[in-house]
Amino acid sequence: MRRMRRLRRPGIREMVAETRISVRDLIMPVFVDERIDQPVPISSMPGQMRQSLNSVAEEAGRIEDLGIPAVILFGIPSRKDDLGSGAYDHDGVIQKAVRRIKESTDLVVITDLCLCEYTSHGHCGVIRGQEIVNDETLPLLGRTAVSQAESGADIVAPSGMMDHMVRAIRSALDDNGYTDVAILSYAAKYASYFYGPFREAAESGFAFGDRRSYQMDPANANEALWEVQLDIEEGADMVMVKPALPYLDILRMVKERFSMPTAAYQVSGEYSMIMAAAERNWIDGDGVMLETLTSIKRAGADMIITYYAKDFAARFA
Repeated sequence: MRRMRRLRRPGIREMVAETRISVRDLIMPVFVDERIDQPVPISSMPGQMRQSLNSVAEEAGRIEDLGIPAVILFGIPSRKDDLGSGAYDHDGVIQKAVRRIKESTDLVVITDLCLCEYTSHGHCGVIRGQEIVNDETLPLLGRTAVSQAESGADIVAPSGMMDHMVRAIRSALDDNGYTDVAILSYAAKYASYFYGPFREAAESGFAFGDRRSYQMDPANANEALWEVQLDIEEGADMVMVKPALPYLDILRMVKERFSMPTAAYQVSGEYSMIMAAAERNWIDGDGVMLETLTSIKRAGADMIITYYAKDFAARFA
């Protein structure tokens, strides 16, 4: 008689596990603030810090020593303007951070490629009145990609959900000789309430309206497949679903349909909810983090961007 419990005995349970999380699956987000001299805690994200340009290389070294293969960088500039010119400044905060990390580590460096952290209005593109203008934004994204590649970025990750952003970025990179720089596209990025803590961390809140005109409707699934297909056709080397946990169905659909290298982003709200509940002893924080990461990997993610990467490496690797 079949008894499934026989496979759940200590030792055997681990042998028959279908999904395994490795530290090599993880990417650590790093916030770099041009205005500070030393790391500053992020109040809404327990355990996370904004790094300074002075501290970012040392932080990257710690991440590398833990066996984490890659970081994704987000910049907070000292000044902002309507066009987000700090995003494509040769001496911008991200460009400086990439150079410093590359000088001292062998990490894969991914750069978030968006204007929202650099614009005075907080939106991801050029604005006309209160409209985010798609096509006028594309040359600025291409210019930003080239600037980041010049600084040594291995992968650029466009996150603004502008139509045809991947084509514009791929063309700009290729035209300037950066054919080996890969694109990880935020291909299925939803207009989510789970981004709240990130907007404090990156100071990327918007001055008016919202981002629903360019980020996806949480009600839509098939639309995600259209978005991903378009980005692949335009030259994306990898695709991403964001957020992760509320969109595991989307992640599974994308992986099964396209068989592309696929990332999922366990975003700030997902992380902070777990950390807040753990601080109150309502849940086992490490256990819940491990369970959620396992579910993301099981759903199809090849790579997981998570603020828990360092803790995972220290506790489970």
